[in-house]
Amino acid sequence: MRIIAFRTLREFFEKPEYADSEASLRSWYHEAKIADWKSPNDLKHQYKSASIIGDGRVVFNIKGNTYRLLVAVEYEFQTIFIRFIGTHKQYDQIDVKPI
Repeated sequence: MRIIAFRTLREFFEKPEYADSEASLRSWYHEAKIADWKSPNDLKHQYKSASIIGDGRVVFNIKGNTYRLLVAVEYEFQTIFIRFIGTHKQYDQIDVKPI
């Protein structure tokens, strides 16, 4: 999978208050990069705790469910667009559809 953009993750974990997310985000990035998901079912097979929320949107629990990573997946083009990374509290304050 092509992931757009790692910079978003890096900018997040470089903030001192989120530094504890770095190892988990890097791990997710490397796993997703080599993944070959053709459908949401393929993704769920690898990440059972991921939430498929429709319209290509998927929420991953990061660092033991401390953080939430929202992505848009284009299975046909093998591309993942990072839309949001934050705490559960921050995630609860967003509307996932327009992001």
